[in-house]
Amino acid sequence: MHRFTWPALLAVSALALAACSIEQPENAPSPDAAGAECGGPGDYLIGMSQANNAEPYREVMNTDVETAAAAVEGFEVNIADAAQDNSKQVADVENFITQQVDLLIISPNEAAPLTAVVAKAYDVGIPVIVLDRKVEGDRYTAFIGADNTEIGRQVGQYYAETLLPQGGKVLEIAGLPGSTPAAERGAGFREGIAANPAIEIVASQSGEWLREKGQSVADALLKAHPDANAVYSHNDPMAEGAYLAAEAAGRAGDLIFTGIDALPIPSGGIKAVEQGRLQATYVYPTGGREAIDLARQILVDCAEVPKTTTLETQQVTADNAAAVYAELGGQG
Repeated sequence: MHRFTWPALLAVSALALAACSIEQPENAPSPDAAGAECGGPGDYLIGMSQANNAEPYREVMNTDVETAAAAVEGFEVNIADAAQDNSKQVADVENFITQQVDLLIISPNEAAPLTAVVAKAYDVGIPVIVLDRKVEGDRYTAFIGADNTEIGRQVGQYYAETLLPQGGKVLEIAGLPGSTPAAERGAGFREGIAANPAIEIVASQSGEWLREKGQSVADALLKAHPDANAVYSHNDPMAEGAYLAAEAAGRAGDLIFTGIDALPIPSGGIKAVEQGRLQATYVYPTGGREAIDLARQILVDCAEVPKTTTLETQQVTADNAAAVYAELGGQG
């Protein structure tokens, strides 16, 4: 395995700074992205700390990472499943540090509990790619993910202008508390619906990103709010769970359901839109392939990489669901 040393990192950074102007663009490359002993033939061990393999989104992310890594000579990826347990994920990262992996990819279960151990890996010279969910501060090499606030805002605007133009009562099924996508998707949605004061969020409760939890939460919320008009879920599995709860209550045809993720798999949100269970979903790329591409640039090319890579979203409705599914490589 190849190891990175801070003196060499600083030397590379100094040379890079000397070649650049004083003012850097907002998305300037991270100065720690290249290090000593990178490049050339050899094996590279990448530790990937996953928040929870049980989520369909993360299953697809893992597949994307493994597929992309298999195409890079010398790359080996070891994926550790935190099973939605912060302490387990901290221990997983500590183990990767002990193993002296060449690079760490982490999708944090929650931001605050994982911040210190991510910083620890970064401080000992392991390049760290934070994927999808953020940590606090900036002690990591690169972050890859979509703009969750913007996605939430787009969903809110769709409600305000198209789904509930005359107003209505919305139930929100949120993601895991403490995870940055949950906070940002909630905040963005509120910004989006602000254009229509007749829309009201009458209840918000966490479904922890899980279909079964989303179903039980929706069942309770629908009983408490029989006059609700719509269910905004922070991901597609919870939206599907909410649909099942409404169907059991005989209300599926009376409510609007929307989600986020739009995975191009038979059980994903795109098919749910195409089949009429969801009115809309929004593409949330896994970033798995992009993470491996950055890892290749860091480890093999000895290149500097952007501190932040923002992935694009796309609205999926009945009008374009089939086309988007094909475009994203969906099968079945």
